[in-house]
Amino acid sequence: MSRLRAAPTKSALLSLRKQVRFLEAGHALLERKRELLTRLVYEHIKEYQARKSAAQQSIATAYRWLSIAELRMGDRSIAQATLGATASVEMKVLPRRALGVQYPSVEARLIPPKPVGLLGTDPTFDEARHAFAEAAVHLAELATVEMALYRLISEQRKAQKRVNALKYNIIPSYQKVIKRIAEALEEEERGTLFQIKRLREAAGN
Repeated sequence: MSRLRAAPTKSALLSLRKQVRFLEAGHALLERKRELLTRLVYEHIKEYQARKSAAQQSIATAYRWLSIAELRMGDRSIAQATLGATASVEMKVLPRRALGVQYPSVEARLIPPKPVGLLGTDPTFDEARHAFAEAAVHLAELATVEMALYRLISEQRKAQKRVNALKYNIIPSYQKVIKRIAEALEEEERGTLFQIKRLREAAGN
């Protein structure tokens, strides 16, 4: 690494040791972030599983009511009634952030259904409308957790790579250069002391 090409001087040694302390502090912060991200990932996995189960159940309920409505009204009547139906769910997409990770959050709420205003509709049609609206809310909640989980896992992997790079590559590289410079300075100091000793001996004679 070109930035590690330092002359064997005391000033370079002090500078490199300072940089290593900075890198070690950064490593500790990244390691802490990685641990927090890992904890959040596991929490979101549990929430994702619960949301997924709820969404699957709500979808199954909605299709069960739709099947009953089809038996009582027929496909054609349901298609006509659907054309006159208004929205039963209101959704908003808002940005959220956790540990510096931003992800979209879908907020959904049920809207009281308005009468279709057609003759021949069966109460099961209204039950199906309500069940599909609830399923949409559950799917929106699932989408939020799934997107958050995806972003958190991605950030956790990035943090892990950076932690490993600092621990196993960058910091050891600096430490090797520091050791080399320290040994060179020690060798230079020993040589200087030896020269001084020889000069003193020569002066004494």
